[in-house]
Parts: sequence; structure tokens; C-alpha cells
Amino acid sequence: MLFVVTPSNAQDIGDASGRSLDAATQGVGLEPVLQPIVALSDGAVVGYEALARWPTLDNPSPVDVFCHASAAGRVDGLNQLCIHAAIRAARQLHVPRGTLLAINTEPASSYAGCSGDDALARARDELALMFEITERGLLDHPRKLLTNVAAMRRDGVAVALDDLGAHPDSLALLDIIAPDVIKLDVRLVQSQPDRHQARTLAAILAHHERTGATILAEGIETDEHLEQALAVGASLGQGRKYSYPRPEQSVGAWTPPTPSVPSQLRSASPFDLLVGVPLRTARKKTLTAFSRHIEEQASHSADPPMVLTALQHRQYFTPATRRRYLQLARSSPLIAVFGQHLPPDLGADVRGVHLDSADPLRTEWTVLALGAQIAVALIAREHVDHNDQPQPDNDRHFDFTITYDRRLVTAVAHNLLARME
Repeated sequence: MLFVVTPSNAQDIGDASGRSLDAATQGVGLEPVLQPIVALSDGAVVGYEALARWPTLDNPSPVDVFCHASAAGRVDGLNQLCIHAAIRAARQLHVPRGTLLAINTEPASSYAGCSGDDALARARDELALMFEITERGLLDHPRKLLTNVAAMRRDGVAVALDDLGAHPDSLALLDIIAPDVIKLDVRLVQSQPDRHQARTLAAILAHHERTGATILAEGIETDEHLEQALAVGASLGQGRKYSYPRPEQSVGAWTPPTPSVPSQLRSASPFDLLVGVPLRTARKKTLTAFSRHIEEQASHSADPPMVLTALQHRQYFTPATRRRYLQLARSSPLIAVFGQHLPPDLGADVRGVHLDSADPLRTEWTVLALGAQIAVALIAREHVDHNDQPQPDNDRHFDFTITYDRRLVTAVAHNLLARME
């Protein structure tokens, strides 16, 4: 029988869909499917990814369910329901100790941690537990994201970035998150790379070379896909070629490598990170020229970087600066300006971060660009006139450095992002 949607029943269909999503966000019908993760060298199963599914609700898209949960303020609760359901599914399958269990987690959710969560603590102790940070809204709440990642690492849980290549936010955050596992988007596996995909893969391979992070290829369905996955550096994989788990299927323990995670140096401000770094002194005009040069580099990068700027006070966010940053925001995944008394609206896609009077950043000048192809930062602190005598703007002096050290630039970016709600 053919069911035709007419104006009279369209509302009923919409209401039913809404009720289904509402039920799904509350855990009704949640039944995870465990998809095998294999070592590509020999096809041996080393673990599973828990895929959230709702079969009794006609399997709504997980993206739709989490979007609905976000709108309803239920992301944290749904995230916890999915985590516990995944752990129960692994136990029902009787997976051996040391098996990799990968669970998706939303960057906007709060990570509750193993303390006070016996099920999660037991899974951490018995399995190789890994949380995959999804690509949805990665840069919406930077402080929460960084807090979650730090807490996961303190708990001894591995961290993966999901669907690299699907969204520029993921690529921009590679150095900031420093994932243990990089998961390639299916389009990088199921097709020969075009020019844009080749740039993405080159950036991923460069990060792999710097850190030792494991590359996992999704969507392997054919021998050709397997060949492509191996060609782009993957050592782990998953997809229909490897079917779904069977109770008798043997599973080998997986020990994640120890990637070279750049330490996020703690400091009150970016300038405090410059321990042992040679400094120079210059007037404002010199720093302005260097700042413009960094902005120009960012605007011409093949893979647009995030650009973070601390400019002390709103008076220095001039109309000319605003125009430049609006132009950068057309392609960059994140443009943020830090300062005192910033106006509430800096322009489309330019995020303002207010600094209070006690923040040491208010006396500093930082312009930073960090992405797959670029890592550069101007870091400066203004000379303080202890006589409290105002100086002409162009006579203001700063101690400063310009660095292309990716580790230091990443630490500075981390310091600034931690100020962003």
C-alpha cells in the first residue's frame, strides 16, 4: 500500500517524528550495535565501536537524536545513557580483557568521569576504553572541550577525533586535542583523493609523524577501500568488509601506542610561557606590522587556521581590524578576539572574549594562527610605566617574540581557548 503525505496528515507525521526523537533522547529503545575494529595488517579483531541505534523507534539518525537532545537540554543525560548502554553491550558479548571499546561522545556534553561511576571505572580497568569526540560543534564551547579531554586523560581513557576530513574544525584542533587515534572520514577511504582531500591527508600524516597517533579508517567495504586505507597510513579499520560481531569471534587485546602528546604548559598568560625564549623590544608600529603579516599568512593558508588575537582593550579593535577579521572569518574555523570592554557584536563569526581587570592578558598583545599548514604566534607584553604617565600610542614599547615552534604555539592557543566558554 502506498502511503501519500497530504496536508492533512503531514502534521501527524511531524508530531510522530518529534515524539520518536523525544523518546530516543530519554533512552527509550536504545540498543547499541558493536562494530568490529580490526588490525589492517591481518584482519584480527582488536575491539569494537559502539554505535547508538534505536530499532524499536524505526532507527532515527543519531545526528537527529543528538540535535533534538541539544535543543531540549538533554545532551549530558543522553551521552551518559549511550556510554552505559555501550558498556552493557560489551559485557553481554563477553569481550576479553584489554579489548578496545570505542564510544562516541559529544563535545558539548560534560564528562562525568570514573569517580562515582562504577560501571565506567570498571570498563576503564578491564577494557581499552576510548572516547571518540564527534565532529558536531567542536569549537562551540572550547573550555568545556579542553576540560573534558584533560579529565579523560587523567582517568586513563584514550581519546579519538572522529571523521577527520569531514569538517575543518577537526583539522584545526588536531594539535590542541592531540588525539591518541585519528579516525578518517569515509570519503578519504572510499575514493581516490582530490586536491582538497590530498591536503587533508598530508596534514593528518604530518601530525601522525609528529606525534605517533594511530590512524583508523572507517567505511572499509571492499578490497579497494582496504588498499586505500593502507595507502593513507591507517593501521586500524572498520566497515562492512569486517561484518558484525559473533559470539564465537575471537578478539585480541589492543594496547594503544603512547603518542607524543604536547604538554599544555600551565600559565596565567601566553607571555608567561616564554621561559628561556629570547625577547626583543619594539614600539607598537613594529608589532602592528608583524601582526598584519601573521593575518596575511592565515588568509593565504591552503587549510585555513584558527586565528586568536588578544589586543588589550576595545579601542584597539579598530574599524580596519574589524574588516580584516570579518574577511578571515569567511574561511577560518575560528576567529576570536580577547580584550577589555569589547562590544557585544564584533561581526559575523568573529567571537569576542571579555577580559576582566585582573586578567594578566590585558597587558599583553598576542596574534596567533594555528592550523594544519601553519603555526605562528606573536607574543608580547607592554612595558609598564610605573610613574603612571600616559604615552603616545605609537611610543608604547613591548617585549616580544615571534615563534614558529608548533609546540609553543599550541600551548599559547590552549591557554587562550581555555578562556572561552
